[in-house]
Amino acid sequence: MLFTIHPSNLVCALSVAFELSTGGLSQHHWRTALIANKIAEHIGLDEGQRQIVVYASLLHDIGAVSSWSEKKRLLTFKAGEDIFRHAETGYELLKDSQQFGMLAETIRHHHDNWDGSNPSGLAGKAIPITSRIINLADRLEILLKDHIYIFEQRPDVLSAIRELSGSYFDPELVRALHEFARQESFWLDLSNPHYYQNFFRQIDIYGRMVFNMDDVVNIGEIFATIIDRTSCFTGMHSRSVSLVAAFLAQAKGYSQEEVKLMKIAGLFHDLGKLAIPNEILEKPGKLTSTEFSIIKQHPYYTYRILEKIDGFSTVAEWAAFHHETLDGSGYPFRIQAPSLRLGSRIVGVADVFVALTENRPYRRPLALAEVEKIMQGMVNNRKLDGNVVADLFGNSANIRTLVDQISEWSWSASQSCQY
Repeated sequence: MLFTIHPSNLVCALSVAFELSTGGLSQHHWRTALIANKIAEHIGLDEGQRQIVVYASLLHDIGAVSSWSEKKRLLTFKAGEDIFRHAETGYELLKDSQQFGMLAETIRHHHDNWDGSNPSGLAGKAIPITSRIINLADRLEILLKDHIYIFEQRPDVLSAIRELSGSYFDPELVRALHEFARQESFWLDLSNPHYYQNFFRQIDIYGRMVFNMDDVVNIGEIFATIIDRTSCFTGMHSRSVSLVAAFLAQAKGYSQEEVKLMKIAGLFHDLGKLAIPNEILEKPGKLTSTEFSIIKQHPYYTYRILEKIDGFSTVAEWAAFHHETLDGSGYPFRIQAPSLRLGSRIVGVADVFVALTENRPYRRPLALAEVEKIMQGMVNNRKLDGNVVADLFGNSANIRTLVDQISEWSWSASQSCQY
């Protein structure tokens, strides 16, 4: 099966996950992309380089989104030396990707300074032009304040950029910025929260890219790594859920392609957890009602992000409904049994099973007999599908193999955790 997906559609949708916070969505990545695209067009970059500029802009903080403390540091205009760390992490995440590898070098150097005062040692035009553009666009966006009228900000923003021309920023790019910054429309587009949809439609000119199932699995594995880094206790959670969900789909007689779709759903099911602060995810004690209400956001965001991607409607449903229950008391959509499809029930069972068999900040992994007892109780209370749970525990050899794999991954990932 092939997915015919606009690359901009895929990248734009996934970049929304980087904007998640407890207070809603920010606008940093799309505004950085808009500014960077404007610079690239103004200096006459060819279409291939503009494509890299836009996509790398939308994903430029991919190395920081797992850590809320890291994201906060990036909000400082003149950030410290540790600003380079997330750029290197982003490079490591993408460098071996067949789909996104072309963005890796640009992201690696997107904070390199024109004067060479950065760990890479690159300076001036040795820094990729695409990286130099994103560096300028990113820092300009950081200066924007939503509570101040945009035209009142323009002089101070341009002055701050100009002061760092020749040290942080490429002087030619700063000059280009000042040339088109005379256009009021540029600033109004930046301050218009609805303009991003127009912008995303404009960059669809870069055409369509055909992904097969394995391509989508590879992309899912990159994002699973990002998602699971939000807590050292869940270092392999998404991959484990993907493993168990694929096993259950196979047990139900799903086709080979459907099993791969299930694997993809497992990899993406917790995408919305990027909206949850690390300290809540790693809290060793009982959550407050406010903290739990924040937790309950994550499947909602998973669904809203994934449904934006061409051909992902089934994946979105299977992935995001994993906290819905047969009695309709689940969250966040309160879906009842007749509307809860088998794929979502499978991911729900897989998620509970993995959660009970991996390390958590409040307990060690449970014994298999205890896990089965708990899950059967959930079946009796119409929280989980009894047939799916029966498939899971129906083969002792297979379930032991699953538990051993989850335990190995969980133990390895949790070595940095403090008990």
